[in-house]
Amino acid sequence: MTRLFCFPYAGGGASAYRRWQRALDAHDAGVRVMPVQLPGREERSGEPRFTDLDALVADLDAQLDEELTAPHIFYGHSMGALVAYSLARRRQARGADLPRALVLSAYRAPHLAAPAIADPDAPDEEFVAGLTALGGIPRPLLGHPEFLSALLPVARDDLRLCMDSVAPRPEPLRVPLHLFAGREDRLVTVSEMLAWRQHAGRGCEVRTMPGGHFFVKSDEDAFLRELAALTRRYAVERVAA
Repeated sequence: MTRLFCFPYAGGGASAYRRWQRALDAHDAGVRVMPVQLPGREERSGEPRFTDLDALVADLDAQLDEELTAPHIFYGHSMGALVAYSLARRRQARGADLPRALVLSAYRAPHLAAPAIADPDAPDEEFVAGLTALGGIPRPLLGHPEFLSALLPVARDDLRLCMDSVAPRPEPLRVPLHLFAGREDRLVTVSEMLAWRQHAGRGCEVRTMPGGHFFVKSDEDAFLRELAALTRRYAVERVAA
């Protein structure tokens, strides 16, 4: 079965993909969901977090190398899209196994400046307001200080990781790109998603979804239907091959 490695958005962890396996199984997606837990969050909260993208990607490449010998797809949302792309680029450069496809949502093409989600050095109140406005923090959780005290340091470091991540225009990826953009996303526009075509060496599809930056959360079922149809295509292609 094709493995679907899922990389989290800024401040998020592997739990963001907790219900995906059951939902994708219901759509006969043909994938095994593999949420990637980055250091410094959830059950890895005691480990130091990365604030340098190259260092994080080098660590992921080493840690996941054996898992990535089997057929797989990368998925990432927002910061996770940047991490997934950067890992694929590193593996292409060193001649390692590549994903069958890259599925990316809600992040600008890597030669563009990182989205200004929030100032990682802003006071807590301002920082929380910025994340909440984008849908990154559910409003019912704003009254839970223990949740915020765990989230904010992680989100701040994740945004620092993205800040200096503008990439040169390297050799295009030898992997099909499938991109999803929120029609009402105030942070990442559809045209900024279309700019990923400059990094595509094996084709690039762009689809729009109703909703803002976190359309994958506001209408998760609709997005998972689209994702299932996409992953099923690659599972079928593997069987046919």
